[in-house]
Amino acid sequence: MTGTTRSSGGLDDRRKRLLFRCWHRGTREMDLILGRFADAEISGMRDDELTELERLIEVPDPDLYAALTGDKPLDPEYATSLFDRIKAFRAVGHDA
Repeated sequence: MTGTTRSSGGLDDRRKRLLFRCWHRGTREMDLILGRFADAEISGMRDDELTELERLIEVPDPDLYAALTGDKPLDPEYATSLFDRIKAFRAVGHDA
């Protein structure tokens, strides 16, 4: 897979921006992890979850990837239930 399988049609501007940013991280591994998660979940996310995602994608790729793979703990301010969902999503066959 080389990119999103989800159309941004029908999404509000905030979700469109987040979907784009999840697929354009800077490292391919993070594109695949966050992009696939966003493809699957973005349309049903609540506003507070979107806010968490906006904050989480500000974490540098190396730090976020290390946390997702268990190599390094994530700063507590980012270790939310959304991070746990992304980590679980990655672990069930959607990983890069």
